[in-house]
Amino acid sequence: MLTRAMNFTAALFSPSILLIADLLAGGVLGLAVWRVHWRRLPPAAMNAWLGATVLTMVMWMVRGGYLPGLNYHLLGATVLTLMMGPWLALLALALVMLVSTAYGLGDWQAAGLSFLISVVPPVMLSAVALKLTERFLPPNLFVYILGNGFLAGGASFFVSGACGVLALALAGAYPSDLLFFEALPFYFLLSWSEAFTSGLLTAILVVYRPHWMATFDDVRYLNDKSDD
Repeated sequence: MLTRAMNFTAALFSPSILLIADLLAGGVLGLAVWRVHWRRLPPAAMNAWLGATVLTMVMWMVRGGYLPGLNYHLLGATVLTLMMGPWLALLALALVMLVSTAYGLGDWQAAGLSFLISVVPPVMLSAVALKLTERFLPPNLFVYILGNGFLAGGASFFVSGACGVLALALAGAYPSDLLFFEALPFYFLLSWSEAFTSGLLTAILVVYRPHWMATFDDVRYLNDKSDD
């Protein structure tokens, strides 16, 4: 469930941009709360959600970077999306970001922008990738792990980094050469480690805790259709 995220500082962006981002982030979170069917969630799913959220909080504390807004740390977008679906994943990562910011690892004024750029794109990409594999690829366990865990994990990492680099470039925070020729290739390289980690964790959860994976259907991926 591991990837990276950018935590922007308010000084890099205009107050109007930060205000618009806060409003949009609030709208996304409100939609997520509305879309979750809270009464239908089994206790095991809620326990897994809380446990994964706490583990992700711990992972967020380990980070690196060399300039404000150009940093990286473990995030959890892809596997959290496979475990919970996109709406609960967004809420889980919002809670993680809230705790991380309170801990002093983020800027309250730029929290909405960080959420929109670092959290929403990888979660949405992971959800779209799941839909595409379900529609166009055979219902194979290998497809689920490789496509939705490994490939989607790496792609979500890179897309999140690309969105952050583009936002910094549009804001004029750093020279374009630094952003596109130094920072962006670095995130591309890191995306492979994210892909491996996400794929490995997806495989482990599918084997040992398949009931924790809300997007994993035993009938679809494990049913033997050889006698049909």
